[in-house]
Amino acid sequence: MRLTLNFIPRLVLATAFTTIFVAASASNTGFDVKLFKIDLAGEIPHLKSLVKNTRLPATALYPNAGPSKGIDLETLRNLRTDWLTKYDWEAQQAELNQFNHFTTVIEGITVHFVHEKSAEPDAIPVILLHGWPGSFHEFVPVIKPLTESALTSTGNKVAFNVVVPSLPGFVFSSAPPTMNWTNDDTARIFNTLMTEALGYSTYAVHGTDWGSGVGYSMYASFQQNQEIAENNITLSDVQKVTEQRFTFYESIGNGYFTEQTTKPNDIGLALNDNPVGQLAWIGSKFKLCVNTPIRPEQHRNPHFCVTLLPHAVVFLSSVWIYAQNPTGFQTVYTKAATDAPLLFSQFEYNPALWPEEYVARLGNLVSYKVHDFGGHFAGLDNPPALIEDIRDIGIYFKA
Repeated sequence: MRLTLNFIPRLVLATAFTTIFVAASASNTGFDVKLFKIDLAGEIPHLKSLVKNTRLPATALYPNAGPSKGIDLETLRNLRTDWLTKYDWEAQQAELNQFNHFTTVIEGITVHFVHEKSAEPDAIPVILLHGWPGSFHEFVPVIKPLTESALTSTGNKVAFNVVVPSLPGFVFSSAPPTMNWTNDDTARIFNTLMTEALGYSTYAVHGTDWGSGVGYSMYASFQQNQEIAENNITLSDVQKVTEQRFTFYESIGNGYFTEQTTKPNDIGLALNDNPVGQLAWIGSKFKLCVNTPIRPEQHRNPHFCVTLLPHAVVFLSSVWIYAQNPTGFQTVYTKAATDAPLLFSQFEYNPALWPEEYVARLGNLVSYKVHDFGGHFAGLDNPPALIEDIRDIGIYFKA
């Protein structure tokens, strides 16, 4: 079955927050899984020197241009000031190192991942997949809660063994060995990570942005077994907000996508040793994709964008994921050849919309939830809702 989604842009599956369920055979072939500790102390002085010595324009060229034209000078200047005067990388690094980090080599790629195990003996293994310009860091608010015993929405007891890898070329994972490395290749090595390196025979997947593209490939490949009006689909008020954000994204929000897909070296080399430039480039994407205003339930670290920047040395390799997967966000999908349960979460401020009727055509949809706040980075915008939705895997999971 081929599904043509004229309404959905190329960002579809990657901007939807999908929780998908995977089964695969496990075997331990002796992968060398090593403990890993984040230590970027040697990089920080250089980064701060670059930030301090970067000259910004004295005044904005067009001060009334508005946010649709990109990050404004005042916002960038304030972010840089915070970086120099308020940001404590040592504290951030210590917080991140509270998790259990590991690396292993799969198909020549050094794969970095967090692996936090639950104390519950029947905990469900789940792999959480980030996208660009994110990292494993965007799941920090949900990792520990997911390892704790809790109840699903139907009263089932559930806990998780949580695995959060860095995509190839991102943060502490090495870059892919070839230019034509695709989401399917990443799906393959992450399946190897779960089943062979870590020994899980059955596991669940949650993905966002590029991570959901990888996750869908895992869902479709490693198993045991139009328009809105034309389809008579009625949108809720929350979904109408999402549709408006999608329209905005399609009209003026996706210039970075074209640049990184067609000219990754141009932007990658230009910003490779330019942390303030990266702050401008990445900062505007987060402004586009997050929820406003801030709610108490959110875990929006005000320094989130800055925390990404100590990983600046891999900026060039991370943007190559776009060029390596020019059609990675499809507009035509084939129904996955599996009946494994598929759970889907839609967040109001996400700049893309997947109505339930569309998602149901892709797989065995057992749960579709719409949340009235939260955006593209749900682990930061609305961690309670994301935790609850992932826990609902426990309703359907069969080891």
